[in-house]
Amino acid sequence: MTSDYYVEPTYRISYRFRRILVPVDGSEPSLTALDLALDFAQRYGSKVTVLHVSTSEEEAEKVLEKARKRAERYTTPIQYKYRTYDPAEGSVAGEIIAEILQGGYDAVFLGARGTTLSEDIHIGSTALAVVANTPITIVVVR
Repeated sequence: MTSDYYVEPTYRISYRFRRILVPVDGSEPSLTALDLALDFAQRYGSKVTVLHVSTSEEEAEKVLEKARKRAERYTTPIQYKYRTYDPAEGSVAGEIIAEILQGGYDAVFLGARGTTLSEDIHIGSTALAVVANTPITIVVVR
């Protein structure tokens, strides 16, 4: 029996955005970017990697645990990673860019500003550096 109308499927596999990176710093904008990335991934069959960059493993574990709790309601496959760096030799943005280039990601979902104290700044230095220096699709979440 055929139907008289066609219903658009709610799930499609996206071949353009198979692997998504979500850098998080524990701030609300970064966790909102995680929510959006997971919603997108759930609808399009993408795989998500959550990344935290810090100077210590202990801090990284705390932030990633916060992200895990935020992501509990989603069924999307999620990988959690952290990268440590020495502030005298590198930067958070540099480590995120290195992960993007080495990891073969198709897109990045990124909070516009993280732990920046000033409310007048609409995009943080890390987000700006990633947007300016990354050759893939970046979704900046405000």
